Amino acid sequence: QVQLVESGGGLVQPGGSLRLSCTGPRFRSNVCGMNWYRQAAGKQREWVSYIGPDAVTTYADSVKGRFTVSKDPLTDTVYLQMNDLKPEDTAMYYCKTTISCGNAWGQGTQVTVSS
Repeated sequence: QVQLVESGGGLVQPGGSLRLSCTGPRFRSNVCGMNWYRQAAGKQREWVSYIGPDAVTTYADSVKGRFTVSKDPLTDTVYLQMNDLKPEDTAMYYCKTTISCGNAWGQGTQVTVSS
């Protein structure tokens, strides 16, 4: 069973940046794709971004041009670089492997964008 751990969340002012990380002891980035999701208080979970084992990336329209997903194959860590953050980006952010790799979720990391 793949287990994932996110880190990097925090409080940032509008226009600021944060970089989230996701990794796990049995996650292999050259085999498994990784999704990022977020869930704001009182709202449904929203898909944010995906990076495949071949490093192909896709983004939700709401974050396109501001967020960048990447990975380090040496450490099997996936990153979500978030720039020009807006208050509406405030949410708990989760990483999740693809179904073929166990559909595992991390515990989440909180991102709060506020002045």
